[in-house]
Amino acid sequence: MKYYNHKKNFLAIQEEEFCSYKTSKFVIQSAPYEYTSSYLSGSDKGPEAMIKASQFVELYDEELDMESYKLGGICTLHPMDFKNKVDEKAVKLIEKETRKIIEDGKFPVTLGAEHTISLGVVKAVKEKYNDVCVLQIDAHSDLRESYHDNPYSHASVMYRIQEIGVPLTQIGIRAQCIEESDLIKSSKHIHTFYIHDIRKNPNWMTEALKSLGKNVYISIDADGFDPAVVPAVGTAEPNGLFWNETLEFLKLVIQKKNIVGFDVVEIAPIKGSILSEYTMAKLIYRLIGYISIKK
Repeated sequence: MKYYNHKKNFLAIQEEEFCSYKTSKFVIQSAPYEYTSSYLSGSDKGPEAMIKASQFVELYDEELDMESYKLGGICTLHPMDFKNKVDEKAVKLIEKETRKIIEDGKFPVTLGAEHTISLGVVKAVKEKYNDVCVLQIDAHSDLRESYHDNPYSHASVMYRIQEIGVPLTQIGIRAQCIEESDLIKSSKHIHTFYIHDIRKNPNWMTEALKSLGKNVYISIDADGFDPAVVPAVGTAEPNGLFWNETLEFLKLVIQKKNIVGFDVVEIAPIKGSILSEYTMAKLIYRLIGYISIKK
């Protein structure tokens, strides 16, 4: 596996022992795939922007009181090449690359462009954990059977995932079509926590936790956050999740469940601003820290 040295790796880690593929537990893979963006484009630049921004994140985590990367090491792979690959072919490439990481006993952290990339990762994870469920942080349900006649649209990724028998817990949803609403109401395996309900329910974290199985894959669409926190996304929606509540919830999930991988998608960088990619880079490092402490 080709990986970056400290000049281009996540966090600009200097020590080979903490950033090589052989010695690292966590593997950052970039999937700069953008083909079906329906509003603003530019998410294909998101993975690189998050890695670049991470090089300005402090290695010492003040909450965890440690340099988290030293507990398992973090390797950063060269980006996947999607030349001439779209839709099913792109998903299969992501599945293949993720399968290799899992077979090697590593923990996959995927930085995506559009949300479609999560399908390939989840397919690979499901091969090892047949009972895996997905925790989705998102403004949108992404449960359209197809969008613009494309079943591999970013707006259909969670439909495809639940279609292969993977239960969903959705957090922060605040934009969907009526067909998505009808599907949620009719399904026993899709648990949706709308943002307007979250704001009125002090027990939402406990209820969401109960909806999850033992093995959990976390998929974080950056637009799940409020635009005040993360403005550089393809399809922004007001009234989103805030930093503290999101971290509190994810920390709880990591403490109680077996996390088998996670992704961060849909960052579309804004020229002259680094807020969004930096915030997501810090989020990624914090989650790695939470997972490292548990393991």
